[in-house]
Amino acid sequence: MYYNGVYHEFYQYNPDGAFDPNDSLMNMVWGHSVSTDLINWIGLEPAIEPDTPSDICGCWTGSATILFGEQPVIIYTGLIDRKANQVQNIALPKNRSDPYLREWAKVGNNPVIQHVIPGLNSSHFRDPTTGWIGPDGLWRIAVGAEVNGIGTALLYKSKDFMNWTRIARPLYSNNALNMWECLDFFAVLPGSNNGLDMSSQIPSGAKHVLKTPSKMTIGCGRGSIMVLSMLQNHSLTPNMAGESYGLGVTRQIVIQMILQKAGQESMTIWLDGDGKQLIQWPVEEIESLRINEINHQGLELKKGDLFEIKGIDTLQADVEIDFEPTSIDDAEPFDPSWLFDPRKHCREADASAHGGIGPFGLVILASDNMEEHTAVHFRVYKSQEKYMILMCSDLRRSSLRPGLYTPAYGGFFEFDLENERKISLRTLIDRSAVESFGSGGRICITARVYPVALVDDGTTHMYAFNNGSTTVRVPQLRAWSMKRAQVNVMKGGNVIDA
Repeated sequence: MYYNGVYHEFYQYNPDGAFDPNDSLMNMVWGHSVSTDLINWIGLEPAIEPDTPSDICGCWTGSATILFGEQPVIIYTGLIDRKANQVQNIALPKNRSDPYLREWAKVGNNPVIQHVIPGLNSSHFRDPTTGWIGPDGLWRIAVGAEVNGIGTALLYKSKDFMNWTRIARPLYSNNALNMWECLDFFAVLPGSNNGLDMSSQIPSGAKHVLKTPSKMTIGCGRGSIMVLSMLQNHSLTPNMAGESYGLGVTRQIVIQMILQKAGQESMTIWLDGDGKQLIQWPVEEIESLRINEINHQGLELKKGDLFEIKGIDTLQADVEIDFEPTSIDDAEPFDPSWLFDPRKHCREADASAHGGIGPFGLVILASDNMEEHTAVHFRVYKSQEKYMILMCSDLRRSSLRPGLYTPAYGGFFEFDLENERKISLRTLIDRSAVESFGSGGRICITARVYPVALVDDGTTHMYAFNNGSTTVRVPQLRAWSMKRAQVNVMKGGNVIDA
């Protein structure tokens, strides 16, 4: 939430530590941090804690809405018993003149929304979205749910944001999932990266995005399904764009959770000019951390070439590199069935498997003998009328530590190779966190890696490489070391530097 010049980040937090999952959920509070630049954060006291009958067993995920630019409101899911029955509650700041909004008070009529719907699984009824204004002037929110075994975004309306009525037709439902949780809903305008305020009337021509984790995920942290469509009669009606799949509006800012220990990344999302492609990119404030730039131009990577990138801190870096295949004739044929499981294709067509155009990309966090390394790379394929590019982030050789989750992530995107020619890659490395953006943000892959080399000697290597038969030019490679952000945490009630 952005209010009076301050960004507020609310997050799920267990002050007693990461204990048994069933018990730790009962201790859940809303952590609270503030920032003026999205980079440096101050940790504050929890905003909401479980201390009323409507949330006595845990304060779960929700959202913040600013009513008419003046009144911040939090709406969140409360756990009312140890059977995980869920309701929706509201909290308001006690003192709006406090720039940090440290204290919040729950309203007296909580819960404002209860589970009284036929077929609703009352333990799968959570995560209300930020509110938006409908054409009738009424507020609306969506709540994730499981209804008759089907993943559903239930729709509610209210005049005052305190008293809610369910609209019979849901915002969206899809039997691909049995539960739609951690919902996010926002408007985007084709070709614009200016923010759209959901608490005011949205301009004509805007499309809407409903985001939820994919069926291959657990919880709210990994890949996402983003449904891009028009909003008609208060329900999402998919347009020609259908469903857009990505990891993870304009400048709507999202802070995504990175699993496998704590982490976060702030980024913007907007809609490309064709109205079909969501673009995801780091917030521009991250560039303020760049130091010690290096620059290479006019490199050529033949088959098997490995170019070491030196002169920066390879553990905390921002790397931007353009790849330009010298020929498009060697692109291998594209099989549409690969779209059903890009990660499987990344495992089979990995960075060492020679191809026509690709694989080419970056090897990062590599040990001296390359026994440990993470590969972020592209392959170019030719379908009947277009080129399809596979981007992979392969963690399978990222660490010698036993028992780690080290998958190969991947995704496809369309690319006009004949006209655009240059395929860009931006990778942000923050020790164990690796965030890669392909083709200007058409695809984004986030990963956590834990190489032994990082702990043993604190040094790793970084390379640009090409294992395809087609030579790949690198017109420009720019990289920077990154300063550490000042991220503060709470300890014993006091704020300390992390």
